[in-house]
Amino acid sequence: MTDFAIYVNPAYAEKARVFDLLKRLTAEYEIQFWGSPEQRDLLPTWVETLGPSCQNIDCVLVFGGDGTILRAIDLAIHADAPILGVNLGYLGFLSEATLSDLERSVRDLIHKKYRLLSRMLIKCELRRGGRIEFCGLALNDAVIHKADTPRLIRVRIFSGGRFVFDTRCDGVVASTPTGSTAYSLAAGGPILAPDLRAIVLNPLNPHLLSIRSMVFSSGDTILMRVHGLEAPAALQLDGVTCSRLQENDEVLIRAAKEQVQFIKLSNRTFYQILRRKMNLGK
Repeated sequence: MTDFAIYVNPAYAEKARVFDLLKRLTAEYEIQFWGSPEQRDLLPTWVETLGPSCQNIDCVLVFGGDGTILRAIDLAIHADAPILGVNLGYLGFLSEATLSDLERSVRDLIHKKYRLLSRMLIKCELRRGGRIEFCGLALNDAVIHKADTPRLIRVRIFSGGRFVFDTRCDGVVASTPTGSTAYSLAAGGPILAPDLRAIVLNPLNPHLLSIRSMVFSSGDTILMRVHGLEAPAALQLDGVTCSRLQENDEVLIRAAKEQVQFIKLSNRTFYQILRRKMNLGK
């Protein structure tokens, strides 16, 4: 018996089509499918709900786009299982399979015809008055940004306790190599190969000509302090708002001990995917 966890984009209009296909695969390949407790009401009754100890999960199948994969990271870490993204969205940069070739992909999984690629995570801590107010992990990025008004915010950056720069800007993106092709790229940041261990720091619309993106070692601890706050600001992890920010709040970014593994079925390189999905060089 093979055990797969599944995570489905709840907004996908044709979920029934996905479940019908999985139901057929259950009998044909002796697969037991497991679902996240948070999606219990979304999934069919034949999908078992994972308990606190979800051992022996072979893979997490994620049905959706890149945003759905980001939401499934906690499940993959909890299950200690690699992710196979099945693209139902627009870009699907992190996905390796589609619904039309799902059965072939499942056969490859069962027969171990795949490679595992490890992706770095960042750990983010929000500190306020010497106390940790929030702590979380991100696969793509942690973002400080102005919240409700068009006014700039001021951010002071330190690395390893040493001052780096101070700027007024729309915000700052702290990105993993995986996230370097997401928000950071749209803001003019560099593309990093996903197997690197580094952190990209990318100020958003800085009001200084001398401020540019910077790449830090994964051994660095980056501190971002908001000060002189004249407008609302917020902290986001992987696109989800975690907290409003207050004057002198500090956001600490470092490489996490945890990693996430992605299943690689094809021989396409990262740069081939960049050309095909993001029109690199065209």
